[in-house]
Amino acid sequence: MIKIIETPRDGMQGLKKFIPTDIKTEYINELLKVGFDAVDIGSFVSPKAIPQLKDTAEVIKNLDLSVSKSDLMVLVANKKGGEIASHFEEIKSIIYPFSISPTFLKRNINSDIESSLQNINELQNICLKTNKELVVYMSMGFGNPYGDEWNIEIIKKYVDILNQKEIKIIPFSDILGNSTPEKIKLVFSNLIPEFPEIEFGFHLHARPDDWHKKLDAAYTSGCRRFDSVINGLGGCPMADDKLIGNLDTKNLISYLDKNIIEHKLNKNALNFAVQKAQQIF
Repeated sequence: MIKIIETPRDGMQGLKKFIPTDIKTEYINELLKVGFDAVDIGSFVSPKAIPQLKDTAEVIKNLDLSVSKSDLMVLVANKKGGEIASHFEEIKSIIYPFSISPTFLKRNINSDIESSLQNINELQNICLKTNKELVVYMSMGFGNPYGDEWNIEIIKKYVDILNQKEIKIIPFSDILGNSTPEKIKLVFSNLIPEFPEIEFGFHLHARPDDWHKKLDAAYTSGCRRFDSVINGLGGCPMADDKLIGNLDTKNLISYLDKNIIEHKLNKNALNFAVQKAQQIF
């Protein structure tokens, strides 16, 4: 069965105009009715880094989880963020943005590979003690524009390291929209058979004219976990192409329906959430 992860956190985090807490909460409550496997609702990082999400704690406290089966996810960048997140029983998964690109790690979270692996150790310990799941994203998973070394053997090396740390969910991210269907197929067709105990995912930033072939490359290569954002909101400020945004949830569902791939989303609730998103954003 397909897993669909709605990621409003990634969509909202770059917005400059602050969205009031009550509006964020109302919107996420609508998302929780749709039937997503998980909803990435916010982050516990420095408010200076992501001021839009400084109210994540208040949002969590005011969510209505009475009729939702969606897991709640939040992003952290270090042990401190993980400790804060661990105090919320409502949170199921803690996200950490790893990368095999040293340049991107420095630009994204001011870290390096060695320090990031230490962060993962500390966060995994927190998660094991508090019954949460550490989800480690592999940013720049399909190459990078910085000249940092990238090949499938390096990918396998770091996936194996994460596997030894008992990380069981590793979504691969195309943050700058520079992946190709060939590289997507190379990554998933090699990793999924070699690490069957790991749930690999796909977090795609793409142009409106190339999301389909990249999504198809991931699915036909065995990937069954997909991130998306309603209306394709967000993207990466480091991307040169302003047309690059998150995979639109409507496009993902269209692809699944066209290919007769079963999913469990409530389409009426999804349509209502789409309308709410159009009003808010």
